[in-house]
Amino acid sequence: MTQIRIWDLPTRIFHWALALSVIGLVITGNVGGNAMVWHFRLGYCVGSLLIFRFVWGFVGGFWSLWRQFALSPLTLKSYLFSKDPSVNYLGHNPTGSWSVLAILFFLTAQVGSGLISDDEIANAGPLTHLVSEKTILSATYWHTEVGKLVILILVLVHILAIAWYFYRKKINLVKPMLTGDKSTPSEAALNEPASLDRPIDWLKALVVIAISAYVIYRLVNLGP
Repeated sequence: MTQIRIWDLPTRIFHWALALSVIGLVITGNVGGNAMVWHFRLGYCVGSLLIFRFVWGFVGGFWSLWRQFALSPLTLKSYLFSKDPSVNYLGHNPTGSWSVLAILFFLTAQVGSGLISDDEIANAGPLTHLVSEKTILSATYWHTEVGKLVILILVLVHILAIAWYFYRKKINLVKPMLTGDKSTPSEAALNEPASLDRPIDWLKALVVIAISAYVIYRLVNLGP
């Protein structure tokens, strides 16, 4: 077996930063009160991370690129009903690919709706002045009721899937997201490229996240 770099450092940092931010959002959203200050800050952080991941899907490590996601319906069907336990994916497998897209999509919807939500007590999104009252009401309902529940369900399914792969298929999906490397047969590694994970790539990631954060900063500070 040979170790091959699958997840570059920026992708790994993104993953864990997003996970911690979502946990923080759930906690601060439920606590309310003064904790909402951090709820907004974490929301902006998630917004920046989402923009980063979108861009990184075009310029990041090989296995983090969008074109490496196994999104074909036929591939998904084959993966779900295959009886061949030897089938393995170095990057995201079909179910993982769709899971990642679903989580990113609904997080984007959650951040977007939060920007135009208003609890009519003490907290209003920074862009409520740009939309109608009807839109604010719809966004607030989505943000506090529907979107929140969907994300919690998706995260729970994600965690259960990781546990299932570990206990039933003996595949550890967490370790590669910590170390960046996966074990694969040596002959297979010769045909699969490793993700570039050099200091120059880290610098590129810093530029991307800086630009992403600036975009969010300008967005939330749009004047009336």
